[in-house]
Amino acid sequence: MTTPGSDVSALTAQATDVVDLGVKACQAYGRADLEARLLVTRRTLTHAGVHIVVAGEFKQGKSSLVNALIGSAVCPVDDDVATAVPTYLRYGTEPAADLLLEGDPPRRSPISVTDVGRHVVEGAPTGTEPNRVLGVEVRLPRKLLESGLVLVDTPGVGGLGSAHAAASLAAVAMADAVMFVTDASQELTRSEIDFLQQARRMCPAVVCVVTKTDFYPAWRTIRDLNTGHLRAVGEVPLIPVSSSLRTRAVKANDAGLNAESGFTELVRFVAEHVGDGAARKRAAQAGADVFGIAEQLVGQFEAERAALADPAAAQRVVSDLNSVKQRVEELKSSAAKWSQTLSDGIGDLTSDIDHDLRARVRTVLQEADDSVDTIDPADMWPQMESWLQSRISYELLANYTMLRERADALSLDVADHFREASGAIFDQLAVYNPTPLMSGSRVEHKIELQKMKASKQAMVALKSAYGGVLMFTMLGAMTGIALGPISLGIGLVMGHNGLREEKKRQLTQRRTQARNAIRRYCDEVSFVMGKDSRDTLRRIQRQLRDHYSGLAEELARSNQDALLAANAAAKQTQQERDSRLRDLDAELARLRVLGERAQAVTGVAR
Repeated sequence: MTTPGSDVSALTAQATDVVDLGVKACQAYGRADLEARLLVTRRTLTHAGVHIVVAGEFKQGKSSLVNALIGSAVCPVDDDVATAVPTYLRYGTEPAADLLLEGDPPRRSPISVTDVGRHVVEGAPTGTEPNRVLGVEVRLPRKLLESGLVLVDTPGVGGLGSAHAAASLAAVAMADAVMFVTDASQELTRSEIDFLQQARRMCPAVVCVVTKTDFYPAWRTIRDLNTGHLRAVGEVPLIPVSSSLRTRAVKANDAGLNAESGFTELVRFVAEHVGDGAARKRAAQAGADVFGIAEQLVGQFEAERAALADPAAAQRVVSDLNSVKQRVEELKSSAAKWSQTLSDGIGDLTSDIDHDLRARVRTVLQEADDSVDTIDPADMWPQMESWLQSRISYELLANYTMLRERADALSLDVADHFREASGAIFDQLAVYNPTPLMSGSRVEHKIELQKMKASKQAMVALKSAYGGVLMFTMLGAMTGIALGPISLGIGLVMGHNGLREEKKRQLTQRRTQARNAIRRYCDEVSFVMGKDSRDTLRRIQRQLRDHYSGLAEELARSNQDALLAANAAAKQTQQERDSRLRDLDAELARLRVLGERAQAVTGVAR
């Protein structure tokens, strides 16, 4: 009896064999262009990773869960500190780790696996530009990771509007699956449900894991409550687990304790639903690629065979191929409908993304202005600065999510105007996490945050009081009225009023400086992010253009080969025709067998 994992391994091996046969066929027929496409398919089939993002609020047991899953205490677990940068765990034949430092692409700095903890927690040295630590990659020889699974332990989200939440959602947008972690101390909060809804929108494969079931006796009640909450999110399975029980079960090799920990179901979900599902998709895509190429070669040979089998009809075959050639040439031109759709779509998308970004920044500015009116920057500026960065992070992520979704839709629109499906190309379109780009933007407040000291306040009050006493004493002398002690009372009142007005003036000045600082920061972010989104869209345009232009070139090459063969058929003797027909029949039979094997992998009916 085979297990689901073995079935997928057999399917992957079957798909690899089919791709290898397709490569050999392309080599035999001198089609280096088609061979290059299949070699890319083979690399994707055998080396593609499946990313599972582990997300959740702070102190919910994410790192303990990851450690328990892989059976190694790599991620730091501490009640006093929290994970501050992502940790990527993937397969390696020997334990090894690298710091991922800021750069394009990120630079690597080897570290010891035992030192991983001190680099990923809050308070760890983050370096200075351009050496800021973006994350840590750890490679371990673990069976769970051997199939290409990559576990990503993210910082706590800290509410939907936090910078950590923006970074986690950006990772979710690139993930194959999301493991959302919440503990059994309480039911899902509003912010957790909001995050899950956002994650569900970005990634269809989401599972909710309730941790610490061994610590909270009422975990079953929490599980039932959370199940009700998840109905509003969508089809999100819920799995209760205990990381500490799992750790003890692994050490004692106790299958019963392992089942009690809940990790049996979680590992099955990771291995079968996530890993196997991704492997099946890759195998199906590989089969579709081979099937499409086999059909292209079959069409080429069938045209030649038709010209050879009926010399009287050869002229008609050549005429049909010339018509196809004209259509293919039109397909290659910039005036082709797919090309116009791509060009117009990128132009519209660039304008819409830029407008959306400006609107979001304007909303943040308005909220910031309203907040500044109610606070004294001298007291609240650090909190205001943190809020501004978090708020901008969230809006940038929403803007990039819109870019990704619209680019996906554009890819499908272009595919509708082309004769080939676009399934593989969008997987290569890179829409990166925008939040690290903000590291170059600082909130340079230039605000006089120092309030008046007591000595200065006394001097201001004394100055106003002295002026008042002097003015009213002189007025009394001029009118012949001796004010006496009254002038002192008047001086005190005027001193108090003068001090109050000076404080009010300084508060107004600080608020003005705060607004200017916020605007400078938002302008800088808009400038950096606007350029990055335009660069991203140009990269997408080039990738789509090159992909479809390459497909058009392949079609042109196939049609040209068929046209040359059909023209040559008219000049051949009957004996040469008979010999070539036998060869063609044999080649067509082999190609049809290849197509059938590719169909078996894809499961698509012909």
